[in-house]
Formats: sequence, C-alpha cells, structure tokens
Amino acid sequence: MPRPIDEYFLNQPKPTQSCLQFLRGHILALNTLLTEEWKYGMPMYCYKGKMFCYLWVHKKYLQPYIGIVEGNRLNHPDLLLEKRARMKILLIDATADIPVEKIDAILTQALAFYK
Repeated sequence: MPRPIDEYFLNQPKPTQSCLQFLRGHILALNTLLTEEWKYGMPMYCYKGKMFCYLWVHKKYLQPYIGIVEGNRLNHPDLLLEKRARMKILLIDATADIPVEKIDAILTQALAFYK
C-alpha cells in the first residue's frame, strides 16, 4: 500500500505530476541532510529535522510551487509572499523547462539560514 506522500504525487494530473516528481528528487539531491516527511498533509523537506521547504499546487494559478519556510529572509524577484508572513513561494510552470539553476540558487541561499 502506498504511503500518503507517494499517493499525493501519484494523484496529481500530468504534467504537474512529472514536474513535482522531478522537484521531489531534485530537492533531496541538493543536500544529504535533507529528508522528506509528510507534514500538514503535504510533502515537507526538512534540514536536520527543521522544516525547510515543501511542494504544493497553487489553487489560483494551478501551478506547482516550492514553498520556502524562511522565504521572508530571501530577496529574489521570482519569490511571491502573497498573504504569508514567513514563507515565500516559487511558482514552477509544469509545461516549460524547469529552471534548475534558479531553484538551486534560491534553495542554496535558503539553506544557509539553517547552517
């Protein structure tokens, strides 16, 4: 029987599913101390047990995004604060090439707050 976290990814429509699956693996490959957990009904990625980022689909834009827990401390033009006090999100267009370099730069900068 699949775990809830695996079901979350499998239940997404294409091309969102393949985009989220790529992001899932890419985030985990970024640092060996990152772990995947199922928290608050969503895939959460933790660094040394502390919540770092999560994956979700934006209800309005219907696009997958990376939610960055310490996003309010980052200054990047593509990060959206919306109605959040602490977290910012990076929308990902599932129908276009995934901006791997941009993702790596933002997540590496965010990881620095945990070290």
